[in-house]
Amino acid sequence: MVDTTATGSKLQQELLRDPDYTPPLAVAVPLGIQHVLAMFVSNVTPAFIIAGAAGLAGADLVYLVQMAMVFSGIATLIQTVGVGPVGARLPVVQGTSFAFIPVMIPVVKTAGLGALFGGIVLGGIFHFLLGSIIGRIRNLLPPLITGLVVMSIGLALIPVGIKYAAGGVPLMGKPEFGTFVHWFLALIVIFVTLGIKFFFRGFLSAAAVLIGILAGYLAAMVMGMVDFGRVGAAAWFALPSPLAFGFEINAAAVIGMCLMAVVSAIETVGDISGITKGGAGREATDKEIAGGTMADGVGTAVAGLFGAFPNTSFSQNVGLVAMTGVMSRHVVTIGAVFLIAAGLIPKFGAVIAAMPIAVLGGGVIVMFGMVVSAGLNMLSEVTFNRRNMIIIAVALSVGLGLQAVPSALQHLPDTLQLLLKTGLLPVAFLAILLNVILPQESDS
Repeated sequence: MVDTTATGSKLQQELLRDPDYTPPLAVAVPLGIQHVLAMFVSNVTPAFIIAGAAGLAGADLVYLVQMAMVFSGIATLIQTVGVGPVGARLPVVQGTSFAFIPVMIPVVKTAGLGALFGGIVLGGIFHFLLGSIIGRIRNLLPPLITGLVVMSIGLALIPVGIKYAAGGVPLMGKPEFGTFVHWFLALIVIFVTLGIKFFFRGFLSAAAVLIGILAGYLAAMVMGMVDFGRVGAAAWFALPSPLAFGFEINAAAVIGMCLMAVVSAIETVGDISGITKGGAGREATDKEIAGGTMADGVGTAVAGLFGAFPNTSFSQNVGLVAMTGVMSRHVVTIGAVFLIAAGLIPKFGAVIAAMPIAVLGGGVIVMFGMVVSAGLNMLSEVTFNRRNMIIIAVALSVGLGLQAVPSALQHLPDTLQLLLKTGLLPVAFLAILLNVILPQESDS
């Protein structure tokens, strides 16, 4: 006698591992929303950081938040639906990349927003071209390099999280900076996030940071620290505006974005490999990796034309695919549609922009710390012999040291100063260079 229950269960498992399978809407919609919740805070956070660096607030900040949602959704659709050879056609969630922030901050402070978005567009085109050769350069970026770079991203950004938790960059040097009320809000976010993450499972655990920030936001409302004045004035619907902040070609911005595109491309390769291994139990094909890398570039270039920041695949959503076992790209497509719809509603963006900066600070302390942890996890695959430890020591010391003391570069040309004081680019350059020229050591 045939066990039809076992057969049906096995068939269902095989269907869930198929990227082209569409689960029933009652299953697909909640899963799509879960993907959005897992990445939402990380996706809009760079808008706050770059707006702060550029001195933007009010309607401009609302617009940046909107564009972060709209173009992460569009970039995700490019990945899941695909256009010709572009797109992995896998459940890859795209979002605004943290990796570019250490480069974007000095660019926007010294060269302006027009130069930044010019660099983003041209860097996105370069990123697209990387798709055709990505397989050939992977050997230059082993876990020693990628882990070190990812860890450096988190280390470079942690001071931003502390400043936000203490009240925000505009308040630095003022008496209210670092007062108890700001730290109280940040600590609410941190402790609620940790409680949800470790004492709940599934849907709630995946959205722990978002829930923590909502708790901090509610506390700020009770304390009278939220001004909803701009929410009432915001429109119900608005389309993206081409070249909203201008377009300018600046050498430092273009070089910085292109160099970071290499790092982002390797991150995407790792995420696509993680999705196929965790969700389908197989290796990613060359076509999927090339298409995914091209989609990264197209999504970034298009985003830059409308005032949004570079997009990349989001690793937290890779974990969701492995956890749920659902490989359907159409589930992620549903999530992308939700993101686009939310981004086209300025009132929604205005509600987010009204959030006190200390609340965001509590969230980003957790998020940037997790970036450091992710880098350490990559480095766990590395043998810590003398050679590799020297590479890590020199790259980190020089890169993060230059970021901490930018005046040490004052006699260099402006473009070189801008690139070196990011911290991240010197770390990556030195690590790659030393890994190539230093002789290998025996692991025994």
